[in-house]
Amino acid sequence: MADILWKMRAMLSSDHSSVVPINLFVALLCACIVIGHLLEEQRWMNESITALAVGLCTGVVILLTTGGKSSHLLVFSEDLFFIYLLPPIIFNAGFQVKKKQFFRNFMTIMLFGAVGTLISTATISIGATHFFKKMNISSLRVGDYLAIGAIFSATDSVCTLQVLNQDETPLLYSLVFGEGVVNDATSVVLFHAIQSIDLSHINSSTAAEFLGNFLYLFISSTILGVVTGLLSAYIIKKLYFGRHSTDREVALMILMAYLSYMLAELFYLSAILTVFFCGIVMSHYTWHNVTESSRITTKHAFATWSFVAEIFIFLYVGMDALDIEKWKVVSDSPGTSIMVSSILLGLVLVGRAAFVFPLSFLSNLTKKSPYEKIGIKQQVTIWWAGLMRGAVSMALAYNQVKIDRKAFLLCRICFFFFLNMFCDDRAFLLSFLNTE
Repeated sequence: MADILWKMRAMLSSDHSSVVPINLFVALLCACIVIGHLLEEQRWMNESITALAVGLCTGVVILLTTGGKSSHLLVFSEDLFFIYLLPPIIFNAGFQVKKKQFFRNFMTIMLFGAVGTLISTATISIGATHFFKKMNISSLRVGDYLAIGAIFSATDSVCTLQVLNQDETPLLYSLVFGEGVVNDATSVVLFHAIQSIDLSHINSSTAAEFLGNFLYLFISSTILGVVTGLLSAYIIKKLYFGRHSTDREVALMILMAYLSYMLAELFYLSAILTVFFCGIVMSHYTWHNVTESSRITTKHAFATWSFVAEIFIFLYVGMDALDIEKWKVVSDSPGTSIMVSSILLGLVLVGRAAFVFPLSFLSNLTKKSPYEKIGIKQQVTIWWAGLMRGAVSMALAYNQVKIDRKAFLLCRICFFFFLNMFCDDRAFLLSFLNTE
């Protein structure tokens, strides 16, 4: 009996020990929101930057209290990110998109988001292959170099969008927003296509198989998102849930949106692309078939869910930047770490320039009105907007298990190096856009 009581006490204490970090993490999320609100008038600060700063400070405190053993409150889980945090962020991006501007510039957005990402991936992969081999980082294979290209081609334009005004610069806002979402989806599709084929012997059939996988994932994912969105609109319109319960309408919209994401995961498609187009379709059809109270509720519910998920990610990233394992690698080879960071930063800069300016020129050739053409200042803004590495890069980096441990950690260090550009990114754009 005493042994049973001891085991029960041990289980309760174990459960309580796991509750403590969760409580602290939730409290930190609240602090990020409050501090971000207080700093709202400072245009170079927002909740994301605040979450990074709070995460870094918290990581320092945890390192000191644990004697340098850990900087985390929670352990990163790939399932946590891909199943619970990423879906609301991507869905809300599609749900809140200004559809008129998005589809008016659809071809240009697809040029930047799809073709541009392919060019950027190729540039980074080829450059990484050339320079890393000279640095005697020889343990990487062809698939690993292509995966690095896909990881560092995934951008995060959230910071830039908070500087731009959607009403004052509708074209620029639409291009930056659209390219950011399509870019993330394309990067994930590329990454999965790279992992799904054997790249040990590259020939024409391998290239054809790779292209076929990419097109299949892209088209199938889009169709699944559109079909799920239309199905939700049909069900709500025919059954008219609003006559009986607003809660049922809201619940059905949320669950159908989440179902589209999980169906894409089930069929090994691009869940990001699926849920994005599901969001667009639901905002255009489903949203107009619900009651007024349901429209207000869903709009704020999706935005809030996305907002909290983004802060959660940046808060964790701030803590993970002080991961002792990464810094052990740096201390073992500081020169190599700095060199890898510099090379990848340079390749990202070149990769962005390699498609933004040429594709802008091609896009301008098809535009008759001067107001529809992309000016040089707008091109520079689009180029600079893609220099941030975001949540998708982090998730793909954690997912890339084929790279050896050392190179993998070096790539993660580079990712956090890109995050440090966050404040400078905003300052540069504000000064640049305000010049005549």
